[in-house]
Amino acid sequence: MKTRCAVYSFLLLILWTLCVLLLVRMKHSDFTEYFPPRASSENIQLFHKYNINCLAIYDMDPVEVGKSLVIRRKPVGEYKEEHLINLTSNCPLFIKSRGYDDVCLSEEEKGFPLAYSLVVHKSALMVERLIKALYSPRNIYCIHYDQKSPALFISAMEGLARCLPNVFIASKREFVFYASVSRLQADLNCLSDLLVSDVKWKYVINLCGQDFPLRSNIELVSELRKLNGANMLETCRPSEYKKHRFTFHHKLINGNAKYEKLLVKTEQVKTPPPHGIEVFTGSAYFVLSRDFVVHMDSSVVVKDFLAWSEDTYSPDEHFWATLVRLPGVPGEVPRSQPDITDLMSKTRLVKWEYLEKSLYPPCSGTHVRSVCIYGAAEMRWLLDYGHWFANKFDLMVDPIIIQCLEEKLEEKQKLFQPMASHTCHED
Repeated sequence: MKTRCAVYSFLLLILWTLCVLLLVRMKHSDFTEYFPPRASSENIQLFHKYNINCLAIYDMDPVEVGKSLVIRRKPVGEYKEEHLINLTSNCPLFIKSRGYDDVCLSEEEKGFPLAYSLVVHKSALMVERLIKALYSPRNIYCIHYDQKSPALFISAMEGLARCLPNVFIASKREFVFYASVSRLQADLNCLSDLLVSDVKWKYVINLCGQDFPLRSNIELVSELRKLNGANMLETCRPSEYKKHRFTFHHKLINGNAKYEKLLVKTEQVKTPPPHGIEVFTGSAYFVLSRDFVVHMDSSVVVKDFLAWSEDTYSPDEHFWATLVRLPGVPGEVPRSQPDITDLMSKTRLVKWEYLEKSLYPPCSGTHVRSVCIYGAAEMRWLLDYGHWFANKFDLMVDPIIIQCLEEKLEEKQKLFQPMASHTCHED
């Protein structure tokens, strides 16, 4: 792995050198050739499409990656919630202009519906593009928006749910505070709603607003079939540092701003977990089978463990990782089995700044709290690494990586469908 990262790092170094030279040469040039005119009323676009060659981006062509850097320095327009609100005020126009009425499904996809729990709080256009990249009329999508979200964002999410029959807003919504149980409860609210829906989904996947898929729907269906009822998520024995997150009582205190609350550790030691549960740690991200979620929803042990976890730090980062290790649960990961790390689980590819150059090539975007927000130059690495989803993406940091991933996923969806089934038609 280190050799592969070293090769990527070397290629990126060469690439960035060439890109800098290109930027210097083009510093005073007219960049309008990279920005095609806005779409006409006959061809309504929800977002700007850049004149960029994504195949060349994938091949790490220095000139084309240089163009993406120019675009990042001079983005077109703003990504306002009003754009989505305006378009979803006319649902037939929204559905047609975004291609939701022109989704081709294989027989395999029709027989294997998926469910999604989306816990989001900002960037409505990014949420819509995430749903569109994953969209199948046979799937079902639950949106949980933070009760603290701006009114325009909430209106945009409600517009999505109004226009798309298989997208809905969680019936119960939380005020979500960082590292508190509210983040976990948001997913649990969606899971409860998804269980009573008419769609008999096979697996559920949770996402946040800065995630994006690296596999098309038909590829995900193929991969999930191979799991054969097993669950996919990170689950590891906790370090001494992480043990402090659940061995001490934590409490929310008021911050300086309205709706701001901070979770702080106290010196009060918690009682051991109920039912002799051994705690494992992981992340908030999961891929869970329907049987597992049904079991969890009716289990007294799970309910007791949730209650015990309410005053811990980031309970979503030990709750799921522990539950899949419980003896007898559907898709159980035995406690004796070795750790399943974030690089082994395919649920989410996250690039941590302190592990760059040793485990990953350098971030070509920017960092927020030590997490890389991806840039266009990472397209090949993202698609080739093997994970199903990645985090984080931001239209304001680099819109090209998102546009190019969309193109690649559409291409792969069309490529794999004829291989999976000889019949493919609109549904």
